[in-house]
Amino acid sequence: MEIKTVGIVGCGQMGGGIVEVVAKAGYQVITREINQELLDKGLEHVRKSMDRAVRRGKLSEGDRDAALGRIHGTLDLADFKNADIVIEAIIERMDLKKSVFGELSRVCPPETIFASNTSSLNLAEIAASTDRPNQFLGIHFFNPAPVMPLVEIVRALATSDETLETAQAFVNSLGKSPILAKDAPGFVVNRLLIPYLVDAIRVYEQGLASRDDIDKGMKLGAGHPMGPLELCDYVGLDTMLYVADVLHDELGDPWLAAPPLLRRMVAGGYLGRKSGKGFYDYNR
Repeated sequence: MEIKTVGIVGCGQMGGGIVEVVAKAGYQVITREINQELLDKGLEHVRKSMDRAVRRGKLSEGDRDAALGRIHGTLDLADFKNADIVIEAIIERMDLKKSVFGELSRVCPPETIFASNTSSLNLAEIAASTDRPNQFLGIHFFNPAPVMPLVEIVRALATSDETLETAQAFVNSLGKSPILAKDAPGFVVNRLLIPYLVDAIRVYEQGLASRDDIDKGMKLGAGHPMGPLELCDYVGLDTMLYVADVLHDELGDPWLAAPPLLRRMVAGGYLGRKSGKGFYDYNR
């Protein structure tokens, strides 16, 4: 099928980034938020992101204006009635995702493809809340979506070959590089990344090395562009904890259990860059 109009549920940090990517690729975009304040905030963030791209010479003013003109905000999922594909990018709560897709099933025509941007939740369970599990899959962008080139395309239990091929062609048209994964805890990237980050926190918690030396060691010794504790702050320690708990619950490996330090930091509001302080202080 030919995709012309893309619906994106959520216009927050992830959803807004996807809105920008899709609009710049030439698609008509409808994005929905739960209230006008969040919608205005999300659309303003998209505009500022494109303005920065113009200042850096990565986007022309004409292309920015054209992309912004293709974005339409709404508070009503009924406005997705003409969408060819809908990507859900709301918070990682199974009940809310199932509710959204249940409503979309009543609104969207039978040919519309449904996708979730979830990084960790069971896609088969979400698909079961729809009337078209064969047209449901995961399309997982990475943050920040306008910058990160990778997209994980995740095949759920009932995803059809046609749906998978359409999703691959769509992601390629965005200028992104897709990889294929099965519906399993963490997919590819988080299945490998989260245990590494959790172990870095454990090494720090046990006093085996300082924060700076842990990060310096992985940057200079393994060639990583960012140290693991710095990366934890960037991802968000609350997000880290959530995904670690999902992996631990589903796989049962005690090595995946979140270190007590991580739980204490999240409970205390030390969430990383988003809160101004995590393993590093960003308020200075």
